[in-house]
Amino acid sequence: MAQPKPNPRRGRATASSTRRGVTVGSDGRWAEMDGVSFKLGRPDETQREWIGQDEILRQLLACWLVVDDEDLPLVPRIKGVPGIGKTTLGMAAARAREQDVYIYQCTADTRPEDLIITPVLADEGRIVYHASPLVTAMVRGGVCILDEGNRMNEKSWASLAPLFDQRRYVESIIAGITVPAHAEFRACVTMNEDESTFEIPDYILSRLQPTLEVEFPEREDELAILQYHLPFAEPELIGLTVDFLQRAHGLGLDFSTRDGVHIVQYAVKRRAQDPQHPLGRDAAWRESVLRVLGEEALELETLAEKRKRTQGQQRAPLGLGDFFFDPDDPLHPDRPETEEDDEEENE
Repeated sequence: MAQPKPNPRRGRATASSTRRGVTVGSDGRWAEMDGVSFKLGRPDETQREWIGQDEILRQLLACWLVVDDEDLPLVPRIKGVPGIGKTTLGMAAARAREQDVYIYQCTADTRPEDLIITPVLADEGRIVYHASPLVTAMVRGGVCILDEGNRMNEKSWASLAPLFDQRRYVESIIAGITVPAHAEFRACVTMNEDESTFEIPDYILSRLQPTLEVEFPEREDELAILQYHLPFAEPELIGLTVDFLQRAHGLGLDFSTRDGVHIVQYAVKRRAQDPQHPLGRDAAWRESVLRVLGEEALELETLAEKRKRTQGQQRAPLGLGDFFFDPDDPLHPDRPETEEDDEEENE
């Protein structure tokens, strides 16, 4: 079995270096390809720790390994409910590999040129080309996280098809160049599980493999996450919130750790608002849940039952007769018998 090759520091491309035809300037801010210059972006420098769930971090790092000269890194999609830490996971993996991370926020109106190179009108009427975070990561050998990728339309995804297969390049129609990816370039795509998203075409999904699922954290991990983000908060408020979240997770409700952070933040601010007459802890926490998640969240069991009914989980599956007969039609083969039917049979 082939052993993973040791990887040296995978940072930015060195000054005045050339990587498969892309030249990076001495200041690291400009690159040139086929005589066309374009400005590079800056990496995301947000500091966030990944707490708990070590296995999924190892899975993501495994996707980015290259074990042979003929091997290529994978581009996984990371799925989970909003606010569960998908982007933080990608950032933690980049930090573990000692690579700069670039984040592109996908939206419904993202255009192909937004993903690659965009022309910007500069002084004296000049056109200056600006590389997206994705292309900047490709040139410098960094990590790009395409955040909330399933909010992006098919036309934009099509422009990335050659990047996520063995070709590993993108074509800029605007600048008239083809930009190859640095050998150390890595990428992943985060996807929310909600209804406000596009269906990603199969030919793109087949390139975004494997699928990594971020689950809700265990109680100890969720407690540690809230303590990390809110070191100034009262332990009792954090404890109340973690208990609430764990109950919600157990009932199948999609309240996330991010929701918990907001609940504690608002409760802390309400209690600090009037130092002379501070709002009681329980009252502040209850108000915070109400304002962050809505009134229904105060009754978790009732909300869970309502959502199950809404999602049709308690409905009987459709039979063949349902496609040809109304539910109350006497000819419906699966219609339950009534007292009137029994009387007709007795007659």
